[in-house]
Amino acid sequence: MKNKNLQTEVDASFLYSRLAEVEEDKTIANVFRQMSDIEKGHAEAFLRKLNTGSVILPPPSARAKVLDRIGKIFGYDYVLAVLMDTEKSISNAVIVAKKQSGAAITGAETNHVKILRSLLDNEAKVTGTNLAKFESKHRSVGGNALRAAVLGGNDGLVSNFSLVMGIAGATTGQSGVLLAGVAGLLAGALSMALGEWISVKSSQELYENQIQLEKEEIEANPEGEEKELALIYMAKGIPEEQALKMAADIMLNTAHAHEVLIKEELGINPEELKGSAMEAAIYSFILFAIGAVIPVIPFFFTKGVTAIAISIACSAAGLFLIGSAITLFTGKSVWYSGFRQVLFGLIAAAITFGIGRLIGVSLAG
Repeated sequence: MKNKNLQTEVDASFLYSRLAEVEEDKTIANVFRQMSDIEKGHAEAFLRKLNTGSVILPPPSARAKVLDRIGKIFGYDYVLAVLMDTEKSISNAVIVAKKQSGAAITGAETNHVKILRSLLDNEAKVTGTNLAKFESKHRSVGGNALRAAVLGGNDGLVSNFSLVMGIAGATTGQSGVLLAGVAGLLAGALSMALGEWISVKSSQELYENQIQLEKEEIEANPEGEEKELALIYMAKGIPEEQALKMAADIMLNTAHAHEVLIKEELGINPEELKGSAMEAAIYSFILFAIGAVIPVIPFFFTKGVTAIAISIACSAAGLFLIGSAITLFTGKSVWYSGFRQVLFGLIAAAITFGIGRLIGVSLAG
């Protein structure tokens, strides 16, 4: 466990340094550099605890290098998303190390986002624009496309693999299995696309309605909204007199007050409303279809036991790759996650194949 914690800190330091190198905004780049130094300090603390006599930190893991490569190809927002997802395990490791060494636990260890924000707040040259830019970046990667790609491909592969094996168990015909596989691909992909479109669209409509209501409340009762804003600041620990002054200053500009109340009172980030529901639907369709086509491909060229065997082999390989890709988020062993995914996928396919065989025998009888 100690070795794992050490490697986690080393990887985080490496990835934060890579984020700093590619970040154009000097303030945000400085934040990432400081985060890298923090993680390096944690790694050095773990290394001392190991009592190996070595003062040299291990190199970044293969997982970290793959994430760096993904960042180079698709953009480093993906890397930031993965880093944020692993902060819980990192913070737990830091707390354990501090307890063992008797160091004080400040509370910041449990939430690295708070550390990032405090670093920004302490920078002498931080502007409102810089802070907004950083926050929008952080929020925009929360549900990143890399994870959607992995999960979408997994859904398509497992569901259609199970369907194809079920039909293969019930019939030996190539055309029947192929037709069912293609139909399952289209039906599943269309269902995923429609579900994603409805999800994004309904969320946008709900937020837009709340934003409009907030605008009407400001126009109808500005005094009440000013009091609410002051109470929000007071709840954050700001002294009453200062909170009242801040709220009064903000309410002098109605448009600005509307923006602040949307974020502070409703917790809505306007950047989240800019996403395209149609774009999300198209991505979902494509990602599901990519996974779903894998078990069907062999039936385009052959049939019977040969096609089934090739389909199982291709699907198992696809499941292993998906399981391996999941380790980018979980940090687990590639072999463990890969073979676990293969096992679950094969069990699902075996069940549907068995049911299909029983149904086929029953109908034949």
